[in-house]
Amino acid sequence: MDLRKLKTLIDLVAESDIAELEVTEGEGKVRIVKSSAIPQNQVVMMPQHAQVAPAQVAVAAPGAAAPATPAAPAVPEGHIVKSPMVGTFYRASAPGAAPFADIGKSVAKGDTLCIIEAMKLLNEIESDFEGTIKQILVENGQPVEYGQPLFVIG
Repeated sequence: MDLRKLKTLIDLVAESDIAELEVTEGEGKVRIVKSSAIPQNQVVMMPQHAQVAPAQVAVAAPGAAAPATPAAPAVPEGHIVKSPMVGTFYRASAPGAAPFADIGKSVAKGDTLCIIEAMKLLNEIESDFEGTIKQILVENGQPVEYGQPLFVIG
């Protein structure tokens, strides 16, 4: 099995809720098991969620979670283009190529906005709205989830 495929599988298991994955390709077989050496009552802070205070994560402090709710509607008004799948977001067709969409660019219905790579397949994401790109909410090369906002079109 290709080393890049193996790393992708490991990353997928690490980021998902599954505990075990077994893949057979030809005569080769790979089994990935997520270790759960963390005690159940221990709170672990993830590096990408560093802005979350420990008091907001703890069950004993329900009042601390309320201030986090008003910060969520930070997305500006307009039509939101959401990711139709889980994968890796790319703004251009190749490294060094011009991006499909930039802030301030007018787009028509059906224009390609970006590419999402999923399972080594490149999927073009088209605009379902006509207007001007107000904001790009995802960085190039960043993993995206299903339903995650990608663009704001006004």
